[in-house]
Amino acid sequence: MAGQIPQRFIDDLLARVDVVEVVGERVQLKKAGRNYSGLCPFHQEKTPSFTVSADKQFYHCFGCGAHGNALRFLMEYDKLRFPEAVEQLASRLGLEVPREGADDPRAQARERKRQEGVNLLELASSFYRERLRMPEGQSAREYLARRGLSEEVQRDFGIGYAPNDWEALKRHLSAREIVEAVQVEYGLLVQREDSGRTYDRFRDRVMFPIRDVRGRTIAFGGRVLGDAKPKYLNSPETPVFHKGRELYGLFEARQANPRLERVIIVEGYMDVVALAQYGIRYAVATLGTSTSEEHLSRLFRMVNEVVFCFDGDKAGRQAASRALETVLPQMIDGREARFLFLPEGEDPDTLVRREGREAFEDRITCASPLSEFLFDQAARGRDLARVEERERFASQVLKAASRLPRGMLQTVLLGELARRTGVDQSRFEALLARDEGVAPSLAEPNVAPAASSTGQEVVGHVPPAKGASLGLVARVLQLLVHEPALVERLPGEDDWCPEGDGDAALCRELVRLLRAGRYRSPQVVLAHFQGSAQGERLALLARREMLIPRDARAQELDGLIEHFRRHQRRPSCQEQIDALLAKQRSGERLSPEERQRLMTLLAELGS
Repeated sequence: MAGQIPQRFIDDLLARVDVVEVVGERVQLKKAGRNYSGLCPFHQEKTPSFTVSADKQFYHCFGCGAHGNALRFLMEYDKLRFPEAVEQLASRLGLEVPREGADDPRAQARERKRQEGVNLLELASSFYRERLRMPEGQSAREYLARRGLSEEVQRDFGIGYAPNDWEALKRHLSAREIVEAVQVEYGLLVQREDSGRTYDRFRDRVMFPIRDVRGRTIAFGGRVLGDAKPKYLNSPETPVFHKGRELYGLFEARQANPRLERVIIVEGYMDVVALAQYGIRYAVATLGTSTSEEHLSRLFRMVNEVVFCFDGDKAGRQAASRALETVLPQMIDGREARFLFLPEGEDPDTLVRREGREAFEDRITCASPLSEFLFDQAARGRDLARVEERERFASQVLKAASRLPRGMLQTVLLGELARRTGVDQSRFEALLARDEGVAPSLAEPNVAPAASSTGQEVVGHVPPAKGASLGLVARVLQLLVHEPALVERLPGEDDWCPEGDGDAALCRELVRLLRAGRYRSPQVVLAHFQGSAQGERLALLARREMLIPRDARAQELDGLIEHFRRHQRRPSCQEQIDALLAKQRSGERLSPEERQRLMTLLAELGS
């Protein structure tokens, strides 16, 4: 259901749930004094360094540093998003998760409608599975046998059969008093525009249910058995199915291995199912679309490694280029993306049958890392012995590097570019900084430091170990992460936030979240962004020590906002100054009021 989860509910939930029970269901724990200990589930170790405190309701690993409460553990271990982890904890206590605005009748109606749609699609899925076992499903069973799919794999993926009948599913659902309009809305029936007649969308097809991460059927894909076109047919977009968001096989992959470490993205249902038949249970497929940012955001919350699988022909290379553009902004440190190109004329289904599991997994292991694919792509068709071609090569790589989040991968990539071109790495770094429009730090001139309540100046930035200082908007982010309640001091509109700053979009998003959810816990705030580049940025700011006293932070925030406001007024000040000076240069005399106004504007502009 839409809406933010109230902070008071989260606090109450954590107070009522025992972290020892939650962790103990997934990790073997032993009593160790007042605490419990075990092998850390987040890194490989032989001697236990993982501790769970019943008193503090907290877990901590002295080996890798993993720590948090029951909510954070579920997010990290089960690879759940924040709302899903809250729902799972709440279900342990038999509680329903409330949402801000959940008492809105329209919100309740939308949730009821969604639940009705999911129930309808589950009925359809059961119908297709039943028909596969009946005499009318003989041709489908023979097809699946020819493809070598075991009954176990068919069961795990819920494979069924849509009879070669115009109204078989329609009659089945109508007998259960489900109106045709609802069946049309959820993509099970097609309605003719000329006559209004309805008929089954899927006929004489092997049916693959598409499930969400919770295992609920939300759509279908059908593979034709006869000569009908198209060969593969998907459900249309519906209130519960958005093809740019869902991935076929993701639920099944998590069922096979709750602690997934790698996912390979392939093209079709049969590729996913055939790989599963050969023991490769970590394949997913997009649903007739290119891999989207939302697809990747979802996957990287669950795994650290994504392998893109493409045909080796021109179309496959073009698809790989699109995937590269999409994945670059997602590559925060610790994540890995690789590119696998199959021999021409082969797909994962045919290749794994011909070569077997071990050979196919060797191909996955040897897939090109993102950096290698990027350099190969930029060099393709270019004679790098020529200066002009090297310039175009470097420009293409640098453009890609600019889309990477700041971190070790970007730094190493620039180092390799420097080695291949003979240009000093610092030059590339300077070009990136220029193009990104790096925000000035509070240590720069013309930025007045805020005053503390004691009358002493408060330093406007916190220098980290290597001496780099935060930008202005980053400082606002740091204040809000450490003190979420400070959001109440911000102006009602966010027009104060400068557009050109790299942290501006994240700052606006954080402000909206704090206002909507009224969250006051930094840990809960960080949990909302867990697994994203924004989350990494906020976590980095949260780890930086605040070197000013708590009672001075509000005043510093006020000073920052006033600084932004003042600089936003400067263009209009400059326009007025130019007009007055132009009048003076034309020979006209300024009035005393105009001379005073000019002096005031010049002073304000120089402040």
